[in-house]
Amino acid sequence: MPVKLICASHSPLMEFASPQQQYKEQKVRDTFAELAKAVEAYQPTLIITFGPDHFNGFFYDLMPSFCVGIRAKAAGDWDYGKDNDHINVPEETALHLVRKVLDEGVDVAYSYRMQADHGVTQPLHFLCHGQLDRYPTIPIFINGAAAPMPTTKRTVALGRAVGQFIKSLNLENERVLILGTGGLSHDPPTPQMGSVPPEVEEFLICGRNPTQEARTTRQGKIIAVGQKLAAGDTSVAVPLNPEWDRALLQTFAKADFATIEAMTEAEIRKDGGRGGQEVRAWMAAFAAMHEVGEYDMTTHCYEDISEWIAGFGIVSAELK
Repeated sequence: MPVKLICASHSPLMEFASPQQQYKEQKVRDTFAELAKAVEAYQPTLIITFGPDHFNGFFYDLMPSFCVGIRAKAAGDWDYGKDNDHINVPEETALHLVRKVLDEGVDVAYSYRMQADHGVTQPLHFLCHGQLDRYPTIPIFINGAAAPMPTTKRTVALGRAVGQFIKSLNLENERVLILGTGGLSHDPPTPQMGSVPPEVEEFLICGRNPTQEARTTRQGKIIAVGQKLAAGDTSVAVPLNPEWDRALLQTFAKADFATIEAMTEAEIRKDGGRGGQEVRAWMAAFAAMHEVGEYDMTTHCYEDISEWIAGFGIVSAELK
């Protein structure tokens, strides 16, 4: 059974800010285009995508560590799936995945009304020619924004359990694509409980379905941070950390899960910023791939792009 993996950073600013060093943007877009052609040639029968949320679909009124979408649609933030496009979730297969993960000892939430934000929809947009429902897709949310977050060890356990699910399919005509999206180092202005005014706390608890005005205001603040960071103002965010990013890519290439499981929430925040916590999606994706078999990883691009508030990496992997 063929199994392939793609992990990529994401940035909602890709359509709202152009880097001064335009070759960096071009490299990212060219890489996505190249991999979109590879996905089209592969014609996956099932995509399993691990991704975070940025307080667009998941809130503190009930914040799971992990959640599988049984039915899902786009949250519509940053105009990705702005018409509430539905994701093509095969319900019975998604329920099979949930049952298998539970059997493997990892407690996972599941949703019949998941709202997937750009952490899931942007990579699908670029890799599936703008069609979020092009291929059967099971979205798996991993909390990478709302402290306290799942440990890296537990995140790897989730990935391994999903890998066992993939192995259980055991169908010669299945072509599975594992996606992981988030990170690498970046520090967007994500508000945190306990350090914001009551009205912002209320948003963090139950801010679903904002008005267009509220969404535009929020997005404008993030665009402004990217502009200031690109101008050298490090007071607005933790600077990008290319050294940490590249070391992390090597850790994934070597399948060094002992190092991954030893990483703590505090260490990731210090080295990778608030958004660096999203790299849990990569951890789960690579753990799922490794559970199926040993792999070879290819790094297609890495660019530190301050205007996008992103250490932007894109990699793929295939079974040996």
